[in-house]
Amino acid sequence: MKTPTSSLRSVRTAVTALLAALASVLALTAATVPAQAAAPICGQYGSTVIQDRYVVQNNRWGTSEEQCIDVTANGFAVTRADGSVPTNGAPKSYPSLFNGCHYTNCSPGTALPARVSSISSAPTSITYAYVGNAVYDAAYDIWLDPAPKTDGVNRTEIMIWFNRVGPIQPVGSKVGTASVAGRTWEVWTGNNGGNDVISFVAPSAITSWSFDVMDFVDQTVARGMAQNSWYLTSVQAGFEPWQNGAGLAVTSFSSAVNTGGDTGNPEDPGTPGTPGACQVTYTANAWPGGFTADVKVTNTGTTAVDGWELGFTLPAGQTITRAWNATVTPASGAVRATGVAFNDRIAAGGSQSFGFQGTYSGAFTQAARFTLDGTPCTAT
Repeated sequence: MKTPTSSLRSVRTAVTALLAALASVLALTAATVPAQAAAPICGQYGSTVIQDRYVVQNNRWGTSEEQCIDVTANGFAVTRADGSVPTNGAPKSYPSLFNGCHYTNCSPGTALPARVSSISSAPTSITYAYVGNAVYDAAYDIWLDPAPKTDGVNRTEIMIWFNRVGPIQPVGSKVGTASVAGRTWEVWTGNNGGNDVISFVAPSAITSWSFDVMDFVDQTVARGMAQNSWYLTSVQAGFEPWQNGAGLAVTSFSSAVNTGGDTGNPEDPGTPGTPGACQVTYTANAWPGGFTADVKVTNTGTTAVDGWELGFTLPAGQTITRAWNATVTPASGAVRATGVAFNDRIAAGGSQSFGFQGTYSGAFTQAARFTLDGTPCTAT
């Protein structure tokens, strides 16, 4: 005869064995049933989040025809792109993903909007997959506005055309070429009826690239189409199709925004950000067609800066012809000055000076947006 205790042990043993058997059956069932793929996004403005960092959006705004995208862990692919629109007008959509804010839809944990003068760097990378049976551009968009907007249209749109297929062209007209971030680009400027647009068009297709968004922002500021007191509100990467588009894909994307100082009062676009631990005194002497500039860099921090690098933006039309007491490259646009052997250290509370000579066209204005090793500086 079993005692009550031994009976309970027998029941527990039987239950344990039954649960183990059920677990084995469930595991076998799960292994033999294929995982369900995420549903495609076909809604006109449908979106989702990937990597808990970026928003992927269908963004079909220029046509009533169907468009669908499949979202991946690192990007998206266009699986359906019905219809077409005239190639001498606007595209039919902009399937894309972004860091920042787009019509009140903000990506998780974003640092945007951020004042341009507070941003030390904005590294990004993108990989595209192209098709040949469509008319489209592969466009990386950078949006700027005088206010820290999270909704509506921004004042200036920077477009980087990685590729274009078919008889299409950017907004406005071609105004020349420029060297930005180590590449040569066609430069187009215009207005699409809602905002100013500056486009940098690659002469041949770029499939994959890593670069700093601020190189293009600096070039836009230098051309007078934005200001350092404005805000970067979002960076976006995708495609603008005019005809077809199925098969286009962004296979990888990353974006970060590093701020080197306070972004200022977000409710007051006129309030400058808190300066960093450096001060620049810029003294220029200009005559018709030429100028010299003496630059004094003061380290207002508590530690020495070794191997210093001063970044700044030359206004459009200015070109450096020679420099002394520093190496300055490139000759125009967003430039970097680095110390030479005898002055490459700036002690805490100390300063170093250098100068350069250049030419200019149009009205002369001083350089702007100074950073010391990525930290924004006050300028006098």
